[in-house]
Amino acid sequence: MHADDTITRSGEAPPPELVARIRRRGGAATIYDVAELAGVNPSTVSRALSKPGRISEKTEAKIRDAAERLDFRFNPMARALPTGRSQTIGLLVADITNPVVFGIVRGAEHAAARAGYTLVIAESQESGQAEEQAISRMLPSVDGLVLATTRLADEKIGALAQRKPMVLINRRVGTVAEVLPDVESGVNAMMDHLVELRHTSIVYLAGPETSWISRRRWESLLDAAERLECGMVEIGPNIPTIEGGRAALRRVLAARATAVIAFNDLMAIGLMQAAASAGVDVPGTLSVAGFDDIFGSELIVPPLTTVQAQLERAGERAVEKVLSQLGNDIDENNDGPLPTRLIVRGSTGPRA
Repeated sequence: MHADDTITRSGEAPPPELVARIRRRGGAATIYDVAELAGVNPSTVSRALSKPGRISEKTEAKIRDAAERLDFRFNPMARALPTGRSQTIGLLVADITNPVVFGIVRGAEHAAARAGYTLVIAESQESGQAEEQAISRMLPSVDGLVLATTRLADEKIGALAQRKPMVLINRRVGTVAEVLPDVESGVNAMMDHLVELRHTSIVYLAGPETSWISRRRWESLLDAAERLECGMVEIGPNIPTIEGGRAALRRVLAARATAVIAFNDLMAIGLMQAAASAGVDVPGTLSVAGFDDIFGSELIVPPLTTVQAQLERAGERAVEKVLSQLGNDIDENNDGPLPTRLIVRGSTGPRA
């Protein structure tokens, strides 16, 4: 929409001479045009539109009215020239098709938007090399970075964190800021549940070899197995997808286990699909459980028992931590792991 097409809510159009000047330049109003129409300095316009509440309500209202009359949209990239800030935060995910990402992206976007930042998303497709390339493209143009389920080595993450504010989701690396779930409480609840159902031989279908959270879950499962005096074996690494779960069925059956805990819900769903095709009853012959409580985990038949994670809050908290490193005043409570909760559904039952 051009400046001469806009009308205020009161019906007043901008002065014709200003409209003509803007049109000659290509039709896009600048911060200087808004300042002229509002009768204030350009710096005052910048403060009013980028960080509301820093000037008087009357002046801010006058500036916003002028911006609306000119159909002005504040350009964070233009402000980056003198300030070195682009008002953007990068979010890199391992697999954008994984429903786990949906909640993380939504939470991250909410936190970024509240602070007037734009969220930029990239995907590594579970490849460390692709992740490095994506980060190298994003890093020069973003103010900070969130790595969700990163597959990079610790030393590379540490080096990147020296260049830009960075927060990790589901990963711990030295002094780099992190957002983690309460792995132990979820694992303990799951193991207690399976042992109560008389399962004494349990398999853990591990995730990718480079997954920190998969190793952390395995360590917690071992601790719980020792506490409960039951058998526990790890099968993996595996691709953390439905196909990865399907491909694991033969190895699971060879282990003679009566219960399986998969690295994530996608793998658990794939395993259940392969079991159904092979005539293996779930949960009659084999109980299956997962992690994350993604969309669709309750829609499969039988619905999946899983450990629920606060995915949306994880994305939100990660962006808040980046903003804090950038010097923004964030009303936050970011200490400690995010709670997890066992959701019992029909995919787990008593040992046959």
